[in-house]
Amino acid sequence: MKTLLLVAVSALALAACTPAKTPAPASVEAAAVVVEEAPTMTLAEAVASDARSAEEKARDQWRHPVETLTFFGVESDDKVVEVWPGGGWYTNILAPWLASGGGTLVAAGFDAASIEDPERRARTEARLAEFKAAYADPKFGTIEHTAFSAASGPLTAEGTADVVLTFRNLHNWMSAGYTEKFFADAYSALKPGGVLGVVEHRLPSTQAQDPKATSGYVHEDYVKALATAAGFEFVESSEINANPADTADHPFGVWTLPPNSATTDREGKTPEGFDPAKYKAIGESDRMTLKFRKPE
Repeated sequence: MKTLLLVAVSALALAACTPAKTPAPASVEAAAVVVEEAPTMTLAEAVASDARSAEEKARDQWRHPVETLTFFGVESDDKVVEVWPGGGWYTNILAPWLASGGGTLVAAGFDAASIEDPERRARTEARLAEFKAAYADPKFGTIEHTAFSAASGPLTAEGTADVVLTFRNLHNWMSAGYTEKFFADAYSALKPGGVLGVVEHRLPSTQAQDPKATSGYVHEDYVKALATAAGFEFVESSEINANPADTADHPFGVWTLPPNSATTDREGKTPEGFDPAKYKAIGESDRMTLKFRKPE
């Protein structure tokens, strides 16, 4: 009994000597902070975004951006090189989409340094400055700017690109005589397994190919041959951007059709009986959509 009493007294004494736990003031209590990352934009959301004008969106029925980029296998975290982006029709889709997914866009534009004529060089430099200024907004991410011409250097660091894209440009390079350089530069820029995506105005195989492509139209087999010669493997083609109504034999070449809708030649002459409504009804050109791969 004495032993039990001693234990009880000891326990009471120990309890009395132990200070009570005081709640921490509310001001110093750790607050749970949840930081949510912005969700990656979907490709469809990029196509529908306010970064694009109503005029650009009106051409989706002919250019099919969602289907085309999906066919090429472009992902939002890819490093993509767009060669000669022009006014930025596809850039307005690619830039915000890649920025949201952690990807990188390389805009390989016109090469002002390769132009000898001072006035033309100055105009090109002004266009490039306008292009860069237009994409300085953070929503477009950080765009890398390079150039492509007969005398240009690499499109980007060798073997670092997931995808190289060009839309309706091959005829320009055929006219200038450096189409082969494009395929060689694209091959060098891509990682092993990387994709080259080409969209170009398609010339029917029954019509003769002008080496300078003055009509703006190109044989599909010719493009495949150039890519193969550069080392690419042909993967597949798609009729996403086909237009069976386009006969590719118009008075002012492909520029007779929308969106250019030319009504005169370079000398300002219009053929007798020319009916612009006929060509407007055809719509935009028939286009090949070709996917190539750099071998692993």
